[in-house]
Amino acid sequence: MTIARPFDIRKGNKGNFMITSASNMQIKKVQQILKKARTRREEGVFAAEGAKMFREAPKERLRKIFISQAFALSREGKELLAEKGLDTESSPLVEIVEDRIFKNLSDTVTPQGILFLVEIKTSGLEDMTKGSKPPLLMILEDLQDPGNLGTIVRTGEGAGVTGVILSKNSVDIYNPKVIRSTMGSVYRMPVLYTDSIEEEILPVLKENGIRTFAAHLQGKNFYDREDYREGTAFFIGNEGNGLSRELTAKADVLIKIPMEGQVESLNAAMASGILMYETLRQRRLD
Repeated sequence: MTIARPFDIRKGNKGNFMITSASNMQIKKVQQILKKARTRREEGVFAAEGAKMFREAPKERLRKIFISQAFALSREGKELLAEKGLDTESSPLVEIVEDRIFKNLSDTVTPQGILFLVEIKTSGLEDMTKGSKPPLLMILEDLQDPGNLGTIVRTGEGAGVTGVILSKNSVDIYNPKVIRSTMGSVYRMPVLYTDSIEEEILPVLKENGIRTFAAHLQGKNFYDREDYREGTAFFIGNEGNGLSRELTAKADVLIKIPMEGQVESLNAAMASGILMYETLRQRRLD
């Protein structure tokens, strides 16, 4: 089996090897990481792609970088690696991949020339609640849509959210579609999965004086009539079924977003954004 061949300097790199086979073990492993949450957990890494995501990735968490032959030759590719003190000749993290192989490796319709593995950073509830500012938590129950989760994480960073907590049946935060939707916020937002929100999370929130609010059609008050200046956690439910009765019953307050016309509810990401930015608005005025 042919795995790699010397890569001539005139073609882009003298001291490295170029991956030329789809049977290469590294290529197969990356494909598994892209497709399977279990493999991501076992390997402790996730895959991201593109120049923007690479620039924002913490260098100390980079585990392997795959760059297409054409991108390795380009000025943009060389400058991108140089921003992190890397190059295609001497950096052991960097692997050059023949263009036709890279095209099959890429998770996007139009390959962006660089795909890389990033170490998964584990977060605990204490990381989300013990900072210098009042905690602001998003607690997501059985959220399924990758785009919704990615948007919540990205919007949450902008609104000052201190952590995102997900039930075990929610979409994987390291799903490639989620990663793209976060636009880099995934590197910085503390995220925690839990087997039981009711048993593992809520007692700790109560101990720390963090009030819980459930976005619900049967809400007692409109969302902008509550006070979120102190420790706050919002419950957001599944896209199709909403919050479970059990978790709804555990919330300190049920809140609702006013609706005009015949619309009954907003999607999870939109509702989350409204609540997160109302919290930021109140805290900025405080």
